[in-house]
Amino acid sequence: MFVDLHKPLATILILLGSCFHDFALAAPDDSRSAEVNQLGTVVADFSLSDVDGKTYRLSAVPAQHIVVIAFLGTECPLAKLYGTRLAELARRYEPRGVTFLGINSNCQDTLRELAAYGRRHRIPFPLLKDVGNQLADRMTAVRTPEVFALDQQRRICYRGRVDDQYTVGVSRDQPQREFLRDALDDLLAQRAVRRPQTVAVGCYIGRLQEPLENAPVTYSQQIARLFQKHCVECHRDGEIAPFSLTRYDEVVGWADTIAEVVANRRMPPWHASAEYGRFRNARVMTRRERDLIFQWVRDGAPQGNPDDLPPPETFRRGWKRSIEPDQILAMRDTPFTVPSQGTVEYQYFVVDPKFERDQWISAAEVIPGNRSVVHHVIVFFRPPSGVRRTGIGWLTAYVPGQGTFRLPPGQAKRVPAGSRLVFQIHYTPTGSPQQDLTRVGLVFADPDSVTEEVFTLIGVNRDFEIPPHAENHRVEMMFDKFPSGARLLAIAPHMHVRGRSFRFTSRQSDQRQVLLEVPQYDFNWQHAYALEEPLPLDAGLQIECVAHFDNSENNPVNPDPTATVRWGDQTWQEMMLAYFEVAVPRDRDVHAGARQDGRTAEENARARRKAQQFVARFDKNGDRRIERDELPKTLARFAFDRLDRDDNLAIDEEEAFIEAGASARRRDSDVR
Repeated sequence: MFVDLHKPLATILILLGSCFHDFALAAPDDSRSAEVNQLGTVVADFSLSDVDGKTYRLSAVPAQHIVVIAFLGTECPLAKLYGTRLAELARRYEPRGVTFLGINSNCQDTLRELAAYGRRHRIPFPLLKDVGNQLADRMTAVRTPEVFALDQQRRICYRGRVDDQYTVGVSRDQPQREFLRDALDDLLAQRAVRRPQTVAVGCYIGRLQEPLENAPVTYSQQIARLFQKHCVECHRDGEIAPFSLTRYDEVVGWADTIAEVVANRRMPPWHASAEYGRFRNARVMTRRERDLIFQWVRDGAPQGNPDDLPPPETFRRGWKRSIEPDQILAMRDTPFTVPSQGTVEYQYFVVDPKFERDQWISAAEVIPGNRSVVHHVIVFFRPPSGVRRTGIGWLTAYVPGQGTFRLPPGQAKRVPAGSRLVFQIHYTPTGSPQQDLTRVGLVFADPDSVTEEVFTLIGVNRDFEIPPHAENHRVEMMFDKFPSGARLLAIAPHMHVRGRSFRFTSRQSDQRQVLLEVPQYDFNWQHAYALEEPLPLDAGLQIECVAHFDNSENNPVNPDPTATVRWGDQTWQEMMLAYFEVAVPRDRDVHAGARQDGRTAEENARARRKAQQFVARFDKNGDRRIERDELPKTLARFAFDRLDRDDNLAIDEEEAFIEAGASARRRDSDVR
């Protein structure tokens, strides 16, 4: 198959101490933030030890120094990303009289893990263990990362975020507002902090729990089974999830964070509305399962009797199918280096599988080389020049939790001889440089056993303009280019960061049926939705596709609300397209448009020469295909869509050949 944020926060007015003037700030939407230590409160002396047992006291910091206290967790994704940033700030500001102290209050983090965190991010300041989260409680720290800036009198003059580059589901190329840096500049200049509080985002600090005795819901009895069912495929060592959920001592410190992401429906990741459609690959917790988790967290995350634990899940390393692949191909010979932070544009790698004959693929699996940074992968095949492919050439994909496809007996995907494979890979930095060498495994089917060919079609609307500040801009298209006898197997919507929602409705005569609704589209999760029951694509059936885009300031991932947004490949541009995976009887001619009946060999040869000349003239990047932006504007506007017969966003030689033959027939008809 193919492959959130906190609510707006109330603004309040606070008048506190001499650290700052009157100001408006965002109040944390979190019951834990009823602050005992209000802004302006003096932090009392404390004594904590680092990973080597050396003791540090707040009172030992030079009196003239400003102090930054940063609460950090070793596995929290945002704490990982901000480890390097805090190290950079420490090196910049410590020579100017600022002392940084890192505090780890998580009950699940060991000293060994804390030491590894410091080495990985090259932390130049002490990392201190807050056993029993006593300092975190005194300072009412809530999340990791959360930072506090103290003046020379040790009054809290700033608390909250480091900057706004990263948050849940958001990764900007650069921060737009650097809150901690601005606060330090204000304090060093002996002026009031202009923005003394922001809302910290990240993981809850893993506090010690006080489990309810005789609790009806325990980890051993119910919760471990839920995690095995919904979570541990990704939340285990070596997978992309930031922490493991396979043992109680790993889980207990994440209890509050788990309750939050389940309540917000961020986990398990699944974005289809439950109101419409039924899907084979749905990842949804039932209401009862969610309530069990909430009850367990409310009762202090009790462990229960370890004898009640289910047997541990077992997972295959590498290829997960019981049938070994017939061929495994790496994306290239050497690993790709993923930087420690920032945004990595989609990477493309081209591989020659050396297919000397057409291959029928019945199963395929992407095997990420480094699951911690590989967010998703799509593998396409690109046939050689002059060979027409069926659909857009989508072969397989990987997204966390969905990394393989296996077709039922009788179905397969055809990859023409001489094709190249193209890996499109989306990497997500984790706070330290990483390397990846992703592979794909293929299982070949006996051609004589294939009764249905499976391939992917694409529906596109490129002709839209999203106005500046538009909060709910509608873009639609109607798709009806299905081969006769086809059945719809799966749907995958695609937009970029301004995408808000997507709905698919089948229409035939007076009948309407919503096939899929994605009410909160998330660019970070490239889901394909596999229909539980394939839909016959009978003659006259159309699929209405309606997307909405949010180009307003309320969209936290919007690069520029003032821009007029049009079609484009970059994430700061937009797309409105849908992938449809279909199956057709193998004896059907899915290349009906390519038939050459009624043309002489001489006419075909003449049409072929013209097609080759056309491609050679406009193919600027040498890939033997013509994309829209390679054509003159007039030709791109009025001819591209007609020539791009398979809607794969490129014109190949075969499509140009068909058009050349059609043009010759039209001229002959005009002469007659």
